[in-house]
Amino acid sequence: MRTGLFITVEGGEGAGKSSAINAITNHVAAKGYKVVSTREPGGINIAEQIRAVILDRSNTAMDGRTEALLYAAARRQHLAEKVIPALQAGKAVICDRFIDSSLAYQGYARGLGIDAVFEINQFAIGDWMPDLTIYMDVRPEIGLARIQADQGREVNRLDVESMAFHERVREGYRQVMERFPNRVVQVDAEQTMDNVLEQIERILNQKVHRRV
Repeated sequence: MRTGLFITVEGGEGAGKSSAINAITNHVAAKGYKVVSTREPGGINIAEQIRAVILDRSNTAMDGRTEALLYAAARRQHLAEKVIPALQAGKAVICDRFIDSSLAYQGYARGLGIDAVFEINQFAIGDWMPDLTIYMDVRPEIGLARIQADQGREVNRLDVESMAFHERVREGYRQVMERFPNRVVQVDAEQTMDNVLEQIERILNQKVHRRV
């Protein structure tokens, strides 16, 4: 039985998801939840191994469908091993990326089709959709400039895609928001971090209730 809270954070490269996740984690903990913070692809050993294959900059020959299937496989194992047990125990799970990344990146930007990628992921996740998704919206040129300025950040295979690819990712997220307007809430991630965190705080105050 699902009694916990499942929040995911989405966005293009350099959107500032890590800072958002820290703020969300603190807010939800203050509401009385025990919080599990995790990421995709990854979060558990098997999924982290799949992540290494997906994001390896030398794997330039990877087919788009292969990429989509690897993400879905990592997602399933992550759910089965970490996310579902936490939600069944009444905890809040805050996840850096989930199904919407696949819809935007592989479904739209890779041209595989949002419906096709959603079908793959439905098989992987069943009914375990997020309760709330916060989408950090930023223009690709700004997000990628942030990555270049952050010397300590890992630069992976997706970071070095063309600007046109990252523009398609952003459009893909717009289409995801249209499909799931009750779940996905947009944050303007180009503002100062203080303003971004204020936006997130307002969303959480509306959407997340104190745990009884």
